Amino acid sequence: MADRSLRGMSIGSKSMESDEGVDFAPRFQAYYDCPNGHTIILPFATDAEVPALWECRCGAEALLRDAERPEVKPGKPQRTHWDMLLERRTVKELEELLDERLELLRAGKLRRSA
Repeated sequence: MADRSLRGMSIGSKSMESDEGVDFAPRFQAYYDCPNGHTIILPFATDAEVPALWECRCGAEALLRDAERPEVKPGKPQRTHWDMLLERRTVKELEELLDERLELLRAGKLRRSA
């Protein structure tokens, strides 16, 4: 019975293709300099748009060598829960709702939540 067992290979773990006839896209190496003294070398395709900034492994922003730092675009300020609440209700409406809920809580009709 052991003579007739089927042997195979796991699907997906190994490719049956070879690198013959494969032409890779032309590449170049971009050098990024970190303010903490690190140098990052990344390969890019020659027709790729290379970003001026790249995040270094230390967390700092590394600048592309021989490039100027891009302008910082002003971003939107982060909206808080209060800002979003004021988009739906006025302060007067919120005060009325608070008073109603406090009355119900004091009358014992609401349970306090933890």
